[in-house]
Amino acid sequence: MRCYLRPQDIQGISFDLDDTLYDNQPYIAKAEAELIQFLHREFPRALPWQTQDWRAIKLELLQQNPQLAHDTTAARLATLQYGLARLGYSAAEAQRGAHAGLACFRFHRSDFQVSAEIVALLHHLRQRFRLIGITNGNVDHQRIGLGDVFEFVLHPGQGVQMKPARDMFELACARLHLPLGQLLHVGDSLHADVRGARLAGCQSVWLNPGAGRSGIAPSSGLLPHLEIATLEPLLALLCTE
Repeated sequence: MRCYLRPQDIQGISFDLDDTLYDNQPYIAKAEAELIQFLHREFPRALPWQTQDWRAIKLELLQQNPQLAHDTTAARLATLQYGLARLGYSAAEAQRGAHAGLACFRFHRSDFQVSAEIVALLHHLRQRFRLIGITNGNVDHQRIGLGDVFEFVLHPGQGVQMKPARDMFELACARLHLPLGQLLHVGDSLHADVRGARLAGCQSVWLNPGAGRSGIAPSSGLLPHLEIATLEPLLALLCTE
C-alpha cells in the first residue's frame, strides 16, 4: 500500500464495479459471444459479421452522436438496430432484433456472482460506512450478489455522463446527503476513477494490482489518497480505531 494523501472524515465509500470487485473481461467476452450466436441464429444475414464488425458500426454511430458514449446500454441498442437495418432487415425487424439482442447480452453480462470474500469484505465496511456503487458499465448489481451491500448503484445515461465527469459523484453525494469531500471512491482506473473523484472533490483509492512493484505512478496533480494492490487493506486501514 502507498499513501499519498491521508484520508480523513470518510462517511461514505463508493466502489467502481467492473475490474475492481471482479475481473470483468471473461464475462464481457462471454456476453459478446452469446450475442453473436443469437444474431447468427435469429438473423441469418448477420452470419458474415463478427464482433469486430459490430464494433465498427458502434464507432460509426459514436462519431455521429458522441453523447451515446455516455450510455452503454443505449449505444448497444442503437448499434444493433442500425446494423440489422444495414443488413437489409425492415425497421420493425431491426427494432425487434435490437431489443432481443440487448436482452441476450444483458442476461449473460450479469450471469455470475461476486466472490464470497469480496462480499464479506463489503459487509464489514458497511457496518461503519455507507456503501454505494458508481460504474460506467451496465452490470445488474442485484444479480451478481451486491444488492445487500450497496444502498444504490449509479450508471451513466439519460443525461448523466460517465466518469471522469463529475455527474455521478455529485449525484451520489446528493442522494447520500454528504459533502463531496466525505466520499471515498475506490476504483481501478487512474483516468475514470482517480481523476474523476479528485476533480469532483472526493477522496480516492486506486486499486492497482502492481502497487509496490511497478514503477507506474499517478500524475502528481491527480494523486489518489491511497494506492493498494488488493481490497483487503481497506479493512485494516478504515475499520480499526
